Amino acid sequence: MTHLQAGLSPETLEKAKVELKENPDTLHQDIQEVRDMIITRPDIGFLRTDDAFILRFLRARKFNHFEAFRLLAQYFEYRQQNLDMFKNLKATDPGIKQALKDGFPGVLSNLDHYGRRILVLFAANWDQSRYTFVDILRAILLSLEAMIEDPELQVNGFVLIIDWSNFTFKQASKLTPSMLRLAIEGLQDSFPARFGGIHFVNQPWYIHALYTVIRPFLKEKTRKRIFMHGNNLNSLHQLIHPEILPSEFGGMLPPYDMGTWARTLLDHEYDDDSEYNSDSYNLSVKELEKDLSPKTMKRSQSVVEPGVLKRTEKETSEEENMQPLLSLD
Repeated sequence: MTHLQAGLSPETLEKAKVELKENPDTLHQDIQEVRDMIITRPDIGFLRTDDAFILRFLRARKFNHFEAFRLLAQYFEYRQQNLDMFKNLKATDPGIKQALKDGFPGVLSNLDHYGRRILVLFAANWDQSRYTFVDILRAILLSLEAMIEDPELQVNGFVLIIDWSNFTFKQASKLTPSMLRLAIEGLQDSFPARFGGIHFVNQPWYIHALYTVIRPFLKEKTRKRIFMHGNNLNSLHQLIHPEILPSEFGGMLPPYDMGTWARTLLDHEYDDDSEYNSDSYNLSVKELEKDLSPKTMKRSQSVVEPGVLKRTEKETSEEENMQPLLSLD
């Protein structure tokens, strides 16, 4: 074991070896091979290239050198293309702070039985008069940056649960294809995290419609890890044990305290409520809509076809009988 693996438990070391093909004898060579590829992308500013940083990209791509480098390049390219998103990326930024305090994201205290950290989002908490979708995305990316420092999570990964209860059609109308594409690029294509499952619960019909819009942008591997549970919490419990879930998800723990993770990041500044006008960020949102990369704009021109967001009797019946659409490999 090298010093780069010092933070791993014996069980996680074995998992890294078996699942990720991580070999302590060749670890420094693996890292250097990725670092040597940086010269092939002079258009990108690689602002960090130390061993520990590159290692998380290797783990995210199971030590495939080329794929790890591609992810590393996309990580910095995404930040170059969306500079406004990463200005003042810290918990005390007013918009990020408001999103964090409303539970974007929430982080459960217990890991699942695979050692994965569980993130939760209660979609209806989004107060659109106080912060934007971009603020929520910034808060999630900031949170992931903090958590991915843990080598255990680099190996074991994350699980995401999104509760759509009471999420209104008006709120959903703010989730434009361009904004959703921006989130997919940031989380799926440009961040070194392993997501073992994304679980939708209590989703209304219009969330299914939005999913049809973003589905073409999702990798097949991501699609296989998305579960539509509807109101069937038993199917959620088959994958995530109720003993570690709050009562909102039919779990045995008390209701989730939305401020838990925000207090971790903000510490003594949690109760310092600065005024934040979300209008001040509206220009940034509009500019992001305009200034997405040509590739993004080409792929994000998908729009909801006329009638997609009109609920039909058939859809109502199907939703009431909704079962998980996909299962883990």
